[in-house]
Amino acid sequence: ASSYQNYQGEKLVNRFNAYSYWFLTKAMDSHNVGRNRESVEEALKQVRAKTLVIGIQNDVLFPIEEQQFLAKHIPNAQFIEVSSFYGHDGFLIETETLTKEIGVFLKAGEKESAVVPMHKIA
Repeated sequence: ASSYQNYQGEKLVNRFNAYSYWFLTKAMDSHNVGRNRESVEEALKQVRAKTLVIGIQNDVLFPIEEQQFLAKHIPNAQFIEVSSFYGHDGFLIETETLTKEIGVFLKAGEKESAVVPMHKIA
C-alpha cells in the first residue's frame, strides 16, 4: 500500500504544483450548490439532466452518504454503489466496472424515461 501511495504521490507532484493543488482543494471544500438558494435540496431539485451518481463504498474524500444524498435529491437520478479496495482511487482503477455501468446508463438513456433503481455492485 505504501509503495502505491508513493507512486501516486510522485505522479501528482509531476502534474500539479503545490499551489494549484491547494487552490483546487479550497475550491472543492468551499463549493456549496445551495449558496444563494433556499437549500441544497432545492438546488438539486432543479437539475433536469439525466443523472448517474456513482459512489465508491469506502471513498473518504467523497463519502458514499454524500453520493446517496445527491441521488436522492436530483429528480430521477440513478445511483450505483461500487465496492473497491482502492477507496477514492477506485474511480481511476475500477475502469471495467465503471465502463460497463456508464454504458448501461447511456443505453438506457436512448430508451427515454427508463429509470433504473439504486443498486450495489460487489
